[in-house]
Amino acid sequence: MTADQLTDRDLGDPPRNESEAQRLDRNLNELLQELRVAQTGVQILFAFLLTLAFQQRFTEVDAFGRSVYIGALGCALLSSGFLIAPVGYHRLVFRRAMKGEVVRTANVFALIGLAFLSVALGGALTVILDVMFSKETAMVGGVVALVFLAILWFAVPWIRVRAKRGDSGAEGH
Repeated sequence: MTADQLTDRDLGDPPRNESEAQRLDRNLNELLQELRVAQTGVQILFAFLLTLAFQQRFTEVDAFGRSVYIGALGCALLSSGFLIAPVGYHRLVFRRAMKGEVVRTANVFALIGLAFLSVALGGALTVILDVMFSKETAMVGGVVALVFLAILWFAVPWIRVRAKRGDSGAEGH
């Protein structure tokens, strides 16, 4: 059983008196609320990155900084795309009895979008630290930011789900 197939009851949560359709509605609404937060953040970051290239000091950025900038900009674009994709997906399959598919696909899109967002944030920090301090400080700061976000957004929840399931990590569980 994969993580997206687990029900509230499988994870030890008290049973809810809701139908499958009500559960899917609740799951979709929760996901959409979470996406609103992430979309706002990535849109602000993307706007910042778009304007950065037009700042006077950007001409001082060397090839390393420009490469990191382009990478961060690309990751912000990909993050935006993945975090907004559930809207288009839902609109195109609306009223086709595919809500379970919408929830599963939107969940995958959101996770991919968050992964790209973490890289974009780390890249943006790297560019700023490169301009303000040094390439070495920038690389350390970017890696620290990326590791911090990976732990906070992915490792901690993954560890908590495994602990809640009582999964020992052995094959077949």
